[in-house]
Amino acid sequence: MPKTSIQIHSSTRKKLARLKASANETYDDLLNELMALVPQGDEEGLYTPAFRRGLLGARREVKEGRVISHEEMKGRLGLSPIHHRR
Repeated sequence: MPKTSIQIHSSTRKKLARLKASANETYDDLLNELMALVPQGDEEGLYTPAFRRGLLGARREVKEGRVISHEEMKGRLGLSPIHHRR
């Protein structure tokens, strides 16, 4: 397989190294596992690369507390999952 190099910060490399399952796992294997976590599409078809990046960005915003999940909003509004507006 042809190899290439990519520019990443040393702190990013350290984070990746901590995610490796073993010393034998390559960064290529690890990066492919991480990319597989982003859905390729759904029953309606494949997602565009821009949409997939948007999914990642939205998950990061929720994790960082910049937005809240639907479930949290339901709780704030006093709605339970079994109650639906009609």
